Amino acid sequence: MAGIDLSYCVVNTQQRELLVTALDAIAREQAALSITTEVLVLDNSSTDGSAGAARNHPAVDELIVREQRAGKAENDSLLLERAQGRYALLCNEDTELLPGSTLALYSALEDDTSAATAGAKLLNPAGHAQPSAWRFPGPLTALASALFVHHWTTVQSTGEITREVDWAQSAALLVRREAGREIGWLDPQFFVYSDEVDFCRRLADAGWKTLYVPSARAIHHEQLSTGALPEKRIVELSRNRDRYMRKHHSRFSAMLVRWLTAWTYSLRGLAATILPGHDAARYRAHARASLHPDEGEGLREAALDYNRGGRRL
Repeated sequence: MAGIDLSYCVVNTQQRELLVTALDAIAREQAALSITTEVLVLDNSSTDGSAGAARNHPAVDELIVREQRAGKAENDSLLLERAQGRYALLCNEDTELLPGSTLALYSALEDDTSAATAGAKLLNPAGHAQPSAWRFPGPLTALASALFVHHWTTVQSTGEITREVDWAQSAALLVRREAGREIGWLDPQFFVYSDEVDFCRRLADAGWKTLYVPSARAIHHEQLSTGALPEKRIVELSRNRDRYMRKHHSRFSAMLVRWLTAWTYSLRGLAATILPGHDAARYRAHARASLHPDEGEGLREAALDYNRGGRRL
């Protein structure tokens, strides 16, 4: 296609039903737009019929099927490179765009040519807002979490007016492809988690801004605690948090963040032993992984096992 304004880029891993819901929402968005769009889906070696569902969906223009499972940053980068639009809207298969979201994100980047990315307001399936934009991680944000004031000092997805933020979650993130190409897309060393933090940080270092656009809303159906392989997700989360710190901060700062984060989760674990509805074991797992991010098996190892023909994910 020539002269495309916006490319929807969806990565799916073994979530056929959620993928169809996401594509249905994209189709509704397309029907209300006057700009030209395309839809690209990358199926990350699923075995549940996801590729067939995407191939048969009327909204999909291109389907990429991976035979080997790869990480989120690598998959998003492939879609960003393959896309033809001036902008690319990165979406997970568990992202359901609500009416008007695409136009709100598109308008935000059209209006501010110094901004490279624009993130939507994320809601859980019950319709409650989730944090979706934050300050860049560092010792001060880790200290804020340890003091339990991070909701006021670190979370930036507040208010109802478009604002500049440090980074926004990639579950629904519009990217100016010119800017993404300039910095070499996402870093594949981040298998999943912290990939968009690093991406927005490198964009900021290159002089670009990230925006939070609360008028763009999307339902985010899955979270770290509810997805498959929660223990491996915890390891991967901690590993890439530490990778980000070592990439952008000093060794001392990275170590400080390890200890502060482990301390925070340990306190939560203690509180969870007496508070109903809280999982003390999960907090303890976070604390261990935060303190020793180079230990244990994460989602990268699970994918390698999958690719070798091991246990199916």
